[in-house]
Amino acid sequence: MKLRHIFALAFAGTAAFAVPVKADNLASALRDAYHASGLLDQNRAVLRAADEDVAQSLAALRPVVTWQAQALYQNSSGAPDTGNLSDNLSATVSVTASLLLADGGASALATETQKELVLQTRQGLIDVEQQVLFRAVDAYLNVRRSSEFLALRRSNVALIQQELRAARDRFEVGEVTRTDVSLAEARLASARSLLAAAEGQLVQANEEYRAAVGRAPGHLAVVNPARLQHDVEAARAFAVRNHPNVRAAQHGVTAAELNIRRAEAALNPRLSLQGTLGFNDEGNSTQQLGLTYGGTIYQGGQLQSVIRQAQANRDAARAGLLVTTQSISQQVGNAYAILAVARASRQASDLQIRAARTAFRGVREEATLGARTTLDVLNAEQELLDAQANMISAQADEVVASYRVLAAMGLLTAEHLNLGVQSYDPAAYYNLVREAPSAVSEQGQALDRVLESLQ
Repeated sequence: MKLRHIFALAFAGTAAFAVPVKADNLASALRDAYHASGLLDQNRAVLRAADEDVAQSLAALRPVVTWQAQALYQNSSGAPDTGNLSDNLSATVSVTASLLLADGGASALATETQKELVLQTRQGLIDVEQQVLFRAVDAYLNVRRSSEFLALRRSNVALIQQELRAARDRFEVGEVTRTDVSLAEARLASARSLLAAAEGQLVQANEEYRAAVGRAPGHLAVVNPARLQHDVEAARAFAVRNHPNVRAAQHGVTAAELNIRRAEAALNPRLSLQGTLGFNDEGNSTQQLGLTYGGTIYQGGQLQSVIRQAQANRDAARAGLLVTTQSISQQVGNAYAILAVARASRQASDLQIRAARTAFRGVREEATLGARTTLDVLNAEQELLDAQANMISAQADEVVASYRVLAAMGLLTAEHLNLGVQSYDPAAYYNLVREAPSAVSEQGQALDRVLESLQ
């Protein structure tokens, strides 16, 4: 089952590229970002490399079998008075096997340390997944923001063109001066400049979307903010227990503590078994079997230095865990504060738009009656434009801020968002390699097929 699962993961990415589908909602964009991310592929490979460290440490407790073939040619001369010469060619073949029987637990502790580092790397992969998905969310909302800004700028240009035509008509009949026409022309030039800037911003937003999601954006649907719990303290408490960075730091502390025990175990003597079987070219055989038991008496203080170094690394890991916990707690508080600001801005912008629209309609109507100048109309229109732009930004900021809260809590994952993707199973490859299978075993051959499919 695990083997089929890994094969499915290997071809999931290629399938995403083979069938180009344009996203019309955030969920499909996140799915494509998950499948197309090179950063995720990179860190999955890093995790597989960490899995192999467990297999390599486990191999230290298994027999080591080596072979050696040797050919020796000798040429010797007799005494000077005899002048005899002799040539001798000999060959030997030997097989040597060695097995570590005891080392004070150092090798077993090394394996446990590597397991903790694997768990730490898995948490790092989850954090990378959050980064990939948040980048896709941000890119999605930036495209929507830029598209709405562009539509707003185009509408602004069209509206000012109408005001310019009206100013010219009124100038022809003597209702306004040339100054009113010039003001409208200047405002139109400014609006066209902002329109060009908006077009450029949309192009840049599309490029970021392509990089984050893996393809160009289609027509993007409206997005609602993510569902969140309202208690910031409860969210903070959840994050400091479950955020992948905190869990990774916890595994780092455990690995550092195991390294101290491993360094101390290096002071213990080692017991090993070694046997040799050899044959020469004459068919004679030799057998040797021996036990070796010994340890270090003095090594210039190196072993004690290694212990102290491991203790210092443990202290650094504990301090790093505290720093990470504090940082995550701060990120949750900041994320909720940013979300509150975005919500307040959206609500204020809604009220601003209503008032600005009413004011603009009134000023334009008064201008037709001669009670307002062209500048008054242009200023009222600019206030309405600013209010609409603020609303667009506030709506996008609110959605991004809500997903920022999820990321700060460690919940911005494909599993939590129910994206419906085939999630990468970090334990599948580990289960194949943790027993350090040989190349000739059935499991080793299955592993070779998995590696070929992944490549």
